[in-house]
Amino acid sequence: MRRSDSIVSKLDWATVLLFFLIVILGWLNIYAAVYDETAVQNIFSTTLNSGRQLMFIAASVVLIIAILVVDFKFYDTFGYFIFGGVMFLLIFVLVFGREVAGSKSWFEIGAFRLQPSEFAKFATALAVAKFIGTSGFRMDHLKNQAILFGIIGFPVVLIMLQGDTGTAMVYSIFLFVFFREGMSPMLLLLGTAAGIIFILTLLVPNHLYLYIGIVSIALLIIFFGKRTPKRITLVVAGALLVTGVIKSVDYVISDVLKPHQQNRIKALINPDADPLGYGWNVTQSKIAIGSGGFSGKGFLRGTQTKFDFVPEQSTDFIFCTIGEEHGWIGSFILISLFVTLLLRLIFIAERQKWRFARVYGYSVVCILFFHFAVNIGMTIGLFPVIGIPLPMFSYGGSSLIGFTILIFIFLKLDAHRMQVLVR
Repeated sequence: MRRSDSIVSKLDWATVLLFFLIVILGWLNIYAAVYDETAVQNIFSTTLNSGRQLMFIAASVVLIIAILVVDFKFYDTFGYFIFGGVMFLLIFVLVFGREVAGSKSWFEIGAFRLQPSEFAKFATALAVAKFIGTSGFRMDHLKNQAILFGIIGFPVVLIMLQGDTGTAMVYSIFLFVFFREGMSPMLLLLGTAAGIIFILTLLVPNHLYLYIGIVSIALLIIFFGKRTPKRITLVVAGALLVTGVIKSVDYVISDVLKPHQQNRIKALINPDADPLGYGWNVTQSKIAIGSGGFSGKGFLRGTQTKFDFVPEQSTDFIFCTIGEEHGWIGSFILISLFVTLLLRLIFIAERQKWRFARVYGYSVVCILFFHFAVNIGMTIGLFPVIGIPLPMFSYGGSSLIGFTILIFIFLKLDAHRMQVLVR
């Protein structure tokens, strides 16, 4: 009894409150997304997504209790085993999984489905934290960096093989964790630059203007800087590299991406070009959010929702329900809750003295941020539609359970941070 009392007293209840507040608000909006005023519907009915989500919430509470009861050293000791077990599930689902919406990433158990890739996030975070937390670890060693990229790269490959590009993209956010632990910012800068160039290439059909811009910038750098052979060589090499990125865009779009992925890129650049085709999702999403105005139409009164104009209303596009029914005020409150949660988790991560706990904490923050930013970004046309949920808010058992495990393992580690100091 003393042990459970200690856990209760040391748990960060501000984070727990934020977590459950987001979960409950999500549950109510899942009901709003599937509500049909012409039929008698009970929010608790398991025939509706809201009823099934309530079952997932109950399962999450049981998991929270289990996570808090287990010894905190378990997650460090068995981090690699947990990672290996989840990777086995990712391989297993490729053989025995069911294909849903072009992605073979689901186990079907009766009326319920299980998506192992949702659990791979916390498993990868544990493996990364365990490796970086190893005694004598140094981020500036190339061997260590190669192993870290191998740890995050393995699930990416398996998830890509399943056809779930959106989930695979989440693992790119681990670069920020590596940067926090001492990796050179060069990779982040190069990645950001490549992304900007990629977008500019899509926005500017005539690539000649881009080439002129690159040559002009290179000449200015050479002219106003020190004109040493080494510096000139680096500038020329950089210009050629940028040119190669521009040249590769057409190849990637036409020959690497699948047709539905090409359409998502087109919808991002110009959704009005085909508003009834590939631009439909984004166009209807923005209409739904914009129609809510300042204060919204009211709970259960969203017309875009009721007439199914926006697809995946209770999952990927759940933010549309908030925008339409609760307007700018509701959207602002929800975004504020997520930002507050992220800031609180950063604060908790920074107070960790155990490197394993700190690295895991930053992994939690980065994963949550990626989902939060990209999900909302794609509903308002700032990011391609890649099919990832809004954490703890969208409908889905695998997603909710995965995020629950992700967050509460960190809260368990934080509750015992003083014991780590004593050891």
